Amino acid sequence: MNVLIEPGPLCGKIAAIPSKSHLHRLLICWALGSAEVFVPCRTVSEDIEATARCLNALGANIGRSPEGFHILPSAFRSPERAALDCGESGSTYRFLVPLVCALGLRARFALAGRLSERPMEELRSALRMHGAVFEGAGTRSPAVSGPVTGGIYEIPGGVSSQYISGLLIALPLLGQSSEIVIVGEAQSKGYIRMTLDVLESFKVKVIPVPGGYAIPGGQSYAAPEMLLPEGDWSNASFWLCAAAAGAGEITVTGLDTRTNQGDSRICDVLARFGAGVEVSNGAVTVRPGELRGIAVDAGDIPDLVPAIAVAAAAARGETVITNAGRLRHKESDRISAVCAVLRSLGGEASEGADNIIIRGRGALAGGTADSCGDHRIAMMAAVASVICKGSVKITNAGAVNKSYPGFFEDLASLGGQFTKEDY
Repeated sequence: MNVLIEPGPLCGKIAAIPSKSHLHRLLICWALGSAEVFVPCRTVSEDIEATARCLNALGANIGRSPEGFHILPSAFRSPERAALDCGESGSTYRFLVPLVCALGLRARFALAGRLSERPMEELRSALRMHGAVFEGAGTRSPAVSGPVTGGIYEIPGGVSSQYISGLLIALPLLGQSSEIVIVGEAQSKGYIRMTLDVLESFKVKVIPVPGGYAIPGGQSYAAPEMLLPEGDWSNASFWLCAAAAGAGEITVTGLDTRTNQGDSRICDVLARFGAGVEVSNGAVTVRPGELRGIAVDAGDIPDLVPAIAVAAAAARGETVITNAGRLRHKESDRISAVCAVLRSLGGEASEGADNIIIRGRGALAGGTADSCGDHRIAMMAAVASVICKGSVKITNAGAVNKSYPGFFEDLASLGGQFTKEDY
């Protein structure tokens, strides 16, 4: 599907969709628990569908209705070899590989898009050291067999926080105690804190120690009465950046500023650009301002970069985004993709090994932007229309379904005008 968007401002009020990052963790922990629960969730992305599908393939009992998820207690079984279709979901893959090993199961994964090319060897190596067996590493259909034993799990902190989160979820299930030793500084620390908060809610004990975490073995997951998924700051950032860059005021409701989602930092970033930012009672309102280029360290907020790039293009002067090397291993090479989209729409951007330099002109011309099959690049191109003089055509715009299936409907609710072209 291609989408043609007419230039023009966006304005109004919209509710944040459920956080994909939070919901991945909640579904896995609830599936491991011993209580029946209903989780209200009307908007479900392809990535979340992948996690629910894979958990069911391992023996969980997760039902889906238009209103949310219904989860029944179940015992994870050991089939001959479970078939786990992860789609393009990196969280699903990196969280469930350690879980399969900890449960002593066998599984073959199906990986779509660039997922088989994304970093994984460091996590595989740590699990191999404790007894895991892998087949087809680096292919689209790798297999893994447990069990693994407790002990010391060394893992680099600078590749993916999902390595650490996956181990934090799985290792409490082992009969022996374990310790995660993080080598180097951990990136995206907010997502690790999110995992720790969810584990605490399920009465799972993790002890911070210098350089990592000590995890007692033999634990079980005790489901809380209710724990709702948070609003998604990552996807809300596109609307907030559209407001900062464009000519209309946008309010996004359902956003908790006490969250561990690192992408809540978008408020500080936009204020530094010069936008008007107001936070009140779980809602964030952003108004346009006289934007000026700034420096942004993307180490803990890599998913914000495509949205920030729109604000940077609208700003006067140079914006330098550093510490962004991990973006090269997302659904697309996002450093190259961000720069390519801006240039295709008439902007000026250049890339280094782990940085992006955007020279803002206050406006863009419009044109055709390739989403590269990446949900965040498609959304970036869409909201860039607020500063374009001509229309914006997005190829493979259906990529938004990976995290935000109702994105274009919400765009329309804020005044966006577009037409879809099937192919």
